Amino acid sequence: MSDKAHPRTPSRHLRKEYRGLSRRTQALLKLSEGLNVDFKREISGIKSRDLVAFANTPIGGAILVGVDEYTDKEGVQRGRIVGCEVDDKARLSIVNKATDCFPTVDLAIFIENLARKPILRIEIPPGHHKPYCTQRGEYCIRSDARVRALYPDELLAIFMDREGEQFLSRFHNAVHQLEQQVGSIRHALSAGMLDVSEHIHDLDDQLKRTLTRIGQFTDSNKKRSRDLLQGIKDSQESLTVLENLMLTGAGNGERLEMLEAVHSRLGTLIDSLDNETNGDSGS
Repeated sequence: MSDKAHPRTPSRHLRKEYRGLSRRTQALLKLSEGLNVDFKREISGIKSRDLVAFANTPIGGAILVGVDEYTDKEGVQRGRIVGCEVDDKARLSIVNKATDCFPTVDLAIFIENLARKPILRIEIPPGHHKPYCTQRGEYCIRSDARVRALYPDELLAIFMDREGEQFLSRFHNAVHQLEQQVGSIRHALSAGMLDVSEHIHDLDDQLKRTLTRIGQFTDSNKKRSRDLLQGIKDSQESLTVLENLMLTGAGNGERLEMLEAVHSRLGTLIDSLDNETNGDSGS
């Protein structure tokens, strides 16, 4: 079985041990040391700056431990398996070097060629929190077959890219929160307008009942009820004005003041009307 995962996105579900060599390792051994591959004879040859350098690149890379360099017949350097320690102590040493970096460098460790000379393949994906540095504050990057310090303009560009991504993330979050707030305000306004509309209908019903009662007065009482009738007409006009305010989208404060005034006026009229009716009953 071969390791078919993309080198930049090692998966937890991949096999971690191989009796032979994975396709990925076979392909790396055919390459010379370069931008995305490095050979190390022993684990002690791995430094934190090596891990930082791959994490700061756009594509990441791999380190093969237990592999020595040699020059083939065409004069090209290749990797030759010589084997190395692959026990827990060896792997813990690599993990500790990664955690010493800032931020911690993500990596995946694979043990291969167990049936012969075991080696380690360390996959380092491109970091999501660039730039990375060592515990000593070294900012490095992989360049061809070597590790070099990041130039000031390169470091500045990485910082600018990171800040731009963070700004976009904060901007999207702020827009999302504003959309939620606007939705809540719309819901509250809709509920409030429904309450006002229901209140207006109640007041309209009261006016109609009052006019019906006035129509039942005797001729002698109708003269005394003219003032009441005028007050009711004024209330009806106020209701019309209030409905127009609602349709034109006037301020809530203005609508509430008008509604309270109509409600108060109707209360006074109904009390007066009750007094008139009681007076008729007594006579």
